Amino acid sequence: MSDDPFITHRNLLFTVAYEMLGSAADAEDVVQETWLRWAAVDQAEVHDPRAYMVRIVTRQALDRLRTVARRREDYIGEWLPEPLLTSPDVAEDVELAESVSIAMLMVLETLGPAERAVFVLREVFDVPYDEIADALEKTPAAVRQIAHRARRHVAARRPRMEVSHAEQRAAVERFRSAIQTGDLQGLFDVLAPDVVLVADGGGLVPTLRRPVEGAKRVARMLAGFPRVVPGARIGAMWLNGAPALRIDLDGELNTAVSLVIEGGRITRIYAVSNPHKLARLGEAMQLSRTR
Repeated sequence: MSDDPFITHRNLLFTVAYEMLGSAADAEDVVQETWLRWAAVDQAEVHDPRAYMVRIVTRQALDRLRTVARRREDYIGEWLPEPLLTSPDVAEDVELAESVSIAMLMVLETLGPAERAVFVLREVFDVPYDEIADALEKTPAAVRQIAHRARRHVAARRPRMEVSHAEQRAAVERFRSAIQTGDLQGLFDVLAPDVVLVADGGGLVPTLRRPVEGAKRVARMLAGFPRVVPGARIGAMWLNGAPALRIDLDGELNTAVSLVIEGGRITRIYAVSNPHKLARLGEAMQLSRTR
């Protein structure tokens, strides 16, 4: 382990920022700003480096949230979190895997900035209330009230059925095979009746502008995949702590597909093809191949 507190806590800082922002690129910017501030301070005077850096990253993320909120008002089509490449061992940490899952990030998007910060810090990383209060410049009592509201809000919206890793992988493989071969019945078998397909192209590439709801509509649309894009290939990967899919076109990453699975069936399909959101993912994939 490094003697540098920033290096020691970097993964924590990135994860806090990512869960607050839903963007790996923005999270990296926030972590970089945190490092600059850490490097500029008299570190000998900092009693608790971890708390100090968590406070900085939280405040920076809150500032960034206000900026991106205005930016998203002009976003073309549906907005989805930026997919994050993870390794299979992340899934073994159940709490971490759930906290970075696309399903949880979508729930966190429905919280206000302060509620989101409190939920991430308290429920995911067990940061003491007084430290959260310091980061948010609120009283511990106010933070406890915010935490209570956030927990209730998230509990009412998070996926309720736990699925084993084996069930997840099996459902993802059935889905991949059905799309690749245009198997309509296979799609009906793996999709939940109320499945919703959401796509994010950011207005930069052709994609669905609105969610598609219901197994019949989603299955019929996806069954045409081999005909519409005959040269595309679908492969497996791990995104946000869960099995996922990648669609390659002309040898390049074209779309990252995250899935929510309940009771062995797919309830949500999140397809990201916005090039800006795939850039960092593509770089991470290249780096992982060279290791």
